[in-house]
Amino acid sequence: MGYVLIKRIFDIIGSLLLLIIFSPYMLIVAALIVIDTEGGVFFSHRRCGRGGVDFTMYKFRTMVKDAENIKDELANEVEGPVFKVKNDPRITRVGRFLRKWSIDEFPQLLNVLRGEMSLVGPRPLEDKEMAGDDNWKSIRLSIKPGLTGLWQVMGRDTCKFTDWINYDIEYVKNQSLLLDLKILMLTIGAVLRRKGSC
Repeated sequence: MGYVLIKRIFDIIGSLLLLIIFSPYMLIVAALIVIDTEGGVFFSHRRCGRGGVDFTMYKFRTMVKDAENIKDELANEVEGPVFKVKNDPRITRVGRFLRKWSIDEFPQLLNVLRGEMSLVGPRPLEDKEMAGDDNWKSIRLSIKPGLTGLWQVMGRDTCKFTDWINYDIEYVKNQSLLLDLKILMLTIGAVLRRKGSC
């Protein structure tokens, strides 16, 4: 079987098993979010998938209800079109804990199961966040976005968008089952070390 088919089978089995294992904890997380602040349990956002096809990406809500309105009052701390603030005041108490342990990403296992994402690949971005180099954009969109990727385990401490791009390109050009397994193992280590990101 080819790499793409094997990876899809691995994605289905892996995401399904993880959803079954973590479903009780996800219910607890949902309850904590509701108790902590006003608003829904999930945050959904349109992102670019393979071939530039949009899909709805899911996360646990980690910010206050009116986070998008407050965004204009904050200064971006990351070089490039992606908006990130290290000590974002919009993040809730529960949300800070969820982000610290990457628990907020768990609902994306549904995206993986549905075939919109893979366990490993470039992180899904909005179309406007990929403005600039069309060559890089086409390379990035040639495969499915991932729950984790090379940038998350190798360059997460850097705030340079160009570094993020380079890690994405490196992954696409060198993708293999061995590299995917290596990234998954390194991701577990990064989460346990609570390795931060910009």
